[in-house]
Amino acid sequence: MKSSTFGPGALTLLALSLLSGCASFIKHEAEPEAAFVVLGEQGKAIARAITTAPACPSLSVDGHARAMNVRSPLQAIPPRPGARLHQPASTAVMSCEAAIPAGARQVLIAGRALPLPKAEPQKIVVIGDTGCRIKNHEVQDCNDEKAFPFAHIAAAAAAFGPDLVIHVGDFHYREEPCPADRPGCKGSPWGYGWDAWNADFFQPAKPLLHAAPWLVARGNHESCDRAGQGWWRYLDPHAIKPNGMCDDPNDDLVGDYSDPYAVPIGPGAQIIVFDTANTSYKGFKAGDPRRAIYADTLRKVQALSRQAGYNIALDHHPLFAFGATEDKKTKAISLFGGDKGLLEAFGDVEPDFLPSGISVLLSGHVHLWEQTSFGGRFPTQFVAGFSGTDEDILPLPAAVPPSETPAPGAVVQHMSSWIDGFGFMTMERTGPQDWLVTVRDRDGRERNTCRVHGKESSCEIAQVK
Repeated sequence: MKSSTFGPGALTLLALSLLSGCASFIKHEAEPEAAFVVLGEQGKAIARAITTAPACPSLSVDGHARAMNVRSPLQAIPPRPGARLHQPASTAVMSCEAAIPAGARQVLIAGRALPLPKAEPQKIVVIGDTGCRIKNHEVQDCNDEKAFPFAHIAAAAAAFGPDLVIHVGDFHYREEPCPADRPGCKGSPWGYGWDAWNADFFQPAKPLLHAAPWLVARGNHESCDRAGQGWWRYLDPHAIKPNGMCDDPNDDLVGDYSDPYAVPIGPGAQIIVFDTANTSYKGFKAGDPRRAIYADTLRKVQALSRQAGYNIALDHHPLFAFGATEDKKTKAISLFGGDKGLLEAFGDVEPDFLPSGISVLLSGHVHLWEQTSFGGRFPTQFVAGFSGTDEDILPLPAAVPPSETPAPGAVVQHMSSWIDGFGFMTMERTGPQDWLVTVRDRDGRERNTCRVHGKESSCEIAQVK
């Protein structure tokens, strides 16, 4: 057989062709602004990407290319008619998503591997109230890591190696411009567009977004008249309903509410997430449609709770915890309990406010860490609103008398708190209905531990100093 030969010209062309082919592999696709996994109904894993590019980034599942769907088109978030403040111009971004098939072993967005859900997560990080507050007279030094430590906390929480991250709500706090006399937040983006969302949440959260899938609760800061437009575009796991993106106040009865959903976390166990963004701590006046809406939410939570023998509930507003307030004149400190609007609406359906099958309630909203337990009648409550925004500084007592209850009938047997300390909470599974809960500071160091069994919990330290 006659051998083939190449002349100098042919060799040159072949070399250039090979180099061109190699270059196509060497050249990397630019990463999107954010890429992460959020869990939705029945634990469905959703790959999300937020990009400034004109097309969604590439997606690969177990080596096979898949298309991402556009969740919201490339545009700046439009100003809402009648907004109190004129919104500044913000960067246009596109939000993309794709369902991750069950059993997928590797999922890549623009070449970066996404964390995949585990059927029975053993290690959970819980954070909440993470943004940097700039509103009215409350101004945080967003440029100072000590004053706004969320990026530091996210890195420490990622180092814990979680299987799941839970955010109990209130992601966005930069609602107004930094005052000219506050150099600590000089240059901060503000408003409800992508730039403020990115500075407040996505950029500092990046190591934790890369560490594990997320479960997200919607806070009052993500209601339609605040940062709801970004919430629906970037984070909420539900499909967007027609006119449901909070762009028009006339559609807020659609955009301000969403159905609860359950996420399995092992055989016979699940987390039920429900949306409380638009409740009122003052309660509802006669005829307020929110009372009936939240009563319906509770009925759906009841139905979901019957799917499993062990349930953890996740929402933003605590039902069974305390906060403290100070009288401006007398300086006397008094306690307030759970959200009045939710207690009214849920009480219309369930005398004990949550179904009996719920053992633990995870919430935020109050800017502290807190644990309460009620001897088994009510779920044990944990509040983890201490991961970035200005902390509450009024102390909670080590114990309260039986007459002092966060909700009617909820007599506290065990209580613990940490005031004026930034950090995160971890949950490590120790049994079918048992957890070791650890309260950690901004560096991840242990500050308190609690044992949870069923509906009861107790902690080593009543007041963390």
